[in-house]
Amino acid sequence: MSTGTGAASAPAPATHDSPPAHETAPSAQPPTSAESPEPAERTETVEGTATVARTGRVVGTAPVTQTGPVPRPEPVLPAGTAARTEPVLPAESAERTGTAVPTEPRKSSMFSSLRVRNYRLFFLGQVVSNTGTWMQRIAQDWLVLSLTGSSTAVGVTTALQFLPMLLFGLYGGVLVDRLPKRPTLLVTQSAMGATGLVLAFLTLTGHVQVWHVYVAAFAVGLATVVDNPARQSFVSEMVGPKHLQNAVSLNSANFQSARLVGPAVAGVLITGMGTGWAFLLNGLSFLAPIAGLLLMRARELHAVERAPRGKGQLREGLRYVAGHPELIWPIVLVGFIGTFGFNFPVWLSAYADDVFHAGAGAYSLFNTLMAVGSLTGALLAARRGTARLRVLIAAAALFGTLEIVAAGAPSLWLFSLLMVPIGIFGLTVNVTANTAVQMGTDPAMRGRVMALFMMVFMGGTPLGAPVVGWITDAYGARVGFALGGLISALAAVTVGLILARASGLRLAVGWHRGHPRVRFVPREEPVPA
Repeated sequence: MSTGTGAASAPAPATHDSPPAHETAPSAQPPTSAESPEPAERTETVEGTATVARTGRVVGTAPVTQTGPVPRPEPVLPAGTAARTEPVLPAESAERTGTAVPTEPRKSSMFSSLRVRNYRLFFLGQVVSNTGTWMQRIAQDWLVLSLTGSSTAVGVTTALQFLPMLLFGLYGGVLVDRLPKRPTLLVTQSAMGATGLVLAFLTLTGHVQVWHVYVAAFAVGLATVVDNPARQSFVSEMVGPKHLQNAVSLNSANFQSARLVGPAVAGVLITGMGTGWAFLLNGLSFLAPIAGLLLMRARELHAVERAPRGKGQLREGLRYVAGHPELIWPIVLVGFIGTFGFNFPVWLSAYADDVFHAGAGAYSLFNTLMAVGSLTGALLAARRGTARLRVLIAAAALFGTLEIVAAGAPSLWLFSLLMVPIGIFGLTVNVTANTAVQMGTDPAMRGRVMALFMMVFMGGTPLGAPVVGWITDAYGARVGFALGGLISALAAVTVGLILARASGLRLAVGWHRGHPRVRFVPREEPVPA
């Protein structure tokens, strides 16, 4: 897999199961560019030194005598960049097959990944498509409510759309690892566009019934089973590891922007022209990503080796994740937060009606401010050059803490203002976990791993919503909101300690220049005075 511009200066990544690499420095007089490489049949003895490194620390040097074909000298990082001066969590020090994790944090421009032509086409197509998707979500719920007059029917529609991901999400990841991503996305995007056009035809001709909407929602859910992991893993093929963090962040910003625009456009269409026109525009909106996929240059994609068809690939994917703490624990953390910390439709509606008695206007205000915070969080994440697990843990802990604080907010305006930072840190958790898992995964496993990630994150909320709803009804909105925040914060602290222990770190509390400081240090390092 190509690793993008500038990758030639990075050391070759090691596989997950291989021991630390022993690199051999080039001889004192390397051949000039005019010299051709030695024939494979020629055997020489090369004297030199080998630097033995483990997790970015230089252990020592030893003379090396190599007998065999003379390899082409590999580029070596300048002295001083091989060693990290501070302890890191597992995903920060590991270098994996097909990834290029930088040894030092770097900042990129907010839109650096848009310089890649293929990703720019993909991004623009998703701007149009995501807006149409949000339009259809609003129109779909309104249509079901107008046909049945039942909120339960609306809930059934939502459940049918998420049910395929819960049932078949992991199998979708297996398929994605076997299939070429771009043709797969052409099929899934076309299928989702077709459902919008069918609903538009039935609604505009007056023949639509509620079971039609149920079938369409389930069909979209089935397409999402493959489309979601395919889109997630295709990002790395478009931009390579160098721009992966930025591209994932911009995808989230794209989605949050559509979340602000789509419902507003849908409201105008439904009020002025009817729900059928919202379905029609959504169906047509998929022409944009389809055109973008067709216009991409295949030679500029970062090709990865696809997994061959075979038995036990689902179990293989689960064992792979379970064997790597830097993958399993971020997914566990996202699962807890998605299940107990992201039930905002339950809490915000209860706060608008039961706590502040402000009605639908306040509910709309809460969601808008949270969307603004999420968009801000996505843009801030786009400026970060790396996805550190310490950022994930800190953001998750702050997210849970802010929910606890907001639960006790005495006034409407203070509660509303807190929605912005909650949106920022909630989105930071999502983007950082997504990027860290992608960058820490072997490309041949990426579809299965991302399918598990999305199944846990998206599937957790429908499972947790009934429990959180019951607690909110029984004990009040403040108790329900505070409990969700408490579980999220505790999950963040627990996962952080587990990852630190797996990295050979411990928590150190001390003083620095007259101020208290809490940080992770190697177990052998003394506690600072």
